[in-house]
Amino acid sequence: MRSITTDGAYKTKALLKKMAIFSTLEEEELRTVASSSEYCSFRKGEIIFRSGDPGEELYIVEQGDILIYRETDKGEETVIARYLPGECFGELDLMRNSLRNAVARAETDSVLLRFPKKGTHLSEVLKNYPAISAQLLHKFLVLIAGRIRNANALIKENSPWIQELRKQVYSDKLTGLYNRTFLEEKLSDYLKDGESAVSILMFKPDNFKAINDTYGHQAGDTVLQIMGRALKDMLGEHDFGVRYMGNELSVLLSRSGAEEALQFAEKIREVMRNLDIREVTGGDDFRITVSIGISVFPDHGTDAATLIDKAHSLPLIGRAQGGDTILFPKEM
Repeated sequence: MRSITTDGAYKTKALLKKMAIFSTLEEEELRTVASSSEYCSFRKGEIIFRSGDPGEELYIVEQGDILIYRETDKGEETVIARYLPGECFGELDLMRNSLRNAVARAETDSVLLRFPKKGTHLSEVLKNYPAISAQLLHKFLVLIAGRIRNANALIKENSPWIQELRKQVYSDKLTGLYNRTFLEEKLSDYLKDGESAVSILMFKPDNFKAINDTYGHQAGDTVLQIMGRALKDMLGEHDFGVRYMGNELSVLLSRSGAEEALQFAEKIREVMRNLDIREVTGGDDFRITVSIGISVFPDHGTDAATLIDKAHSLPLIGRAQGGDTILFPKEM
């Protein structure tokens, strides 16, 4: 084994950055992962782990060829996967804190980067770096969820663990709506066929600051929960409500063009204006108004990032124009 030296830190961070699981980490986060990792070498034919071993680390192949297989009762090998330089394996067992269910063997002399290093548990790393632990866990979960969704999962899709994983990755805890990760991934999925109309609505309360300033931030959270419940009640079978960030909510209309999106926006504006939030205001009559931005595929963009960005920029413009308004990008 060899630890990460100062001279090798840059090289290690570059290797980590190539991995989807670490690609969006900031420099501080990359340094944390690098300092908690180590390189290990394996000779051709050497076993890296066996079925039944604790899944306490993931591996990144720096050089070599790694075979993952299962052994049958007759001693035959059933190949599951093969990993080459620049690829990562073992993260699913690490996050599940479960035993390995396959064997990993070096097919050539190989060098792997192991995280976390031997004798260190993932929980220790996260405990020592609380400021970034949630970000690391979230990135792990997003990647694993995507792998499970797009590959032939080794675990049944309706298993309790998968259900809990989806809940953690795609749900907003405060409102019960979907979250930003879900919106970005789901919208990308819908755009793949390039044919069906898809619309994104983003909206923010024009007077949310007044709620926080007058009744407190806890009151603001309660109002967001009330808004979330109201939004859920409006959604059709193929629509999705999202808390995008802060007090900004969103709706993904998977089968709607500009006209249908405008009608839905009008409905949102009316419902929010008539919400009863007297439980928050202590009986005061407070009316919420919202400004809504709408972007439509393919009119305003052909990829998820563009459509979301255009809709996201509009509510603040609507508020500046007096609020309680609906805008399309062409009206900017």
